[in-house]
Amino acid sequence: MKNSFKELKLEELVAKREELRKKYFDLRFQMVIGHVENPLQKRTIRRQIARLNTLISERERGVSAVASVKA
Repeated sequence: MKNSFKELKLEELVAKREELRKKYFDLRFQMVIGHVENPLQKRTIRRQIARLNTLISERERGVSAVASVKA
């Protein structure tokens, strides 16, 4: 799951980030009410959003993740 976002284009990354933000907001609301089956899902979604933010900023600046690993 970690590397599944690297093949996506910038527009797809932004759309996926917005989708996950909405899902995270809904999950937070459900946690307040108390109807959550998997509380660890909140952490997973938050980390996926962070990965997407990193990839988006790299693409906007023109930094390649592959080049930084080799260096």
